[in-house]
Amino acid sequence: MKLRALAHSRTGDKGNTSNISLIAYDVADYDHLATHVTPERVKQHFQGIVTGEVVRYALPKIGALNFVLKGALGGGVTRSLALDAHGKGLGLALLDLDIPERT
Repeated sequence: MKLRALAHSRTGDKGNTSNISLIAYDVADYDHLATHVTPERVKQHFQGIVTGEVVRYALPKIGALNFVLKGALGGGVTRSLALDAHGKGLGLALLDLDIPERT
């Protein structure tokens, strides 16, 4: 299943770092998301885009995960020639990640 079936995202940026929050529609799905959306999976999903480390912060009480993607914006807004220099599309791209069905 696609991640978008269980969650939505919000993004932000600071320099060459993108911040993606993944928020479960239903807090009951949080554990499933936390199990399958790891920093390693996110780094692999953004292979060729994210050049630095991916750090995950867990926010279980609100059913959310926050990912900090270092080296994700082609040098940052003022240096990047990318059409999406702020990385807003990265949140949507993360929602395209395949995860197992919830059992």
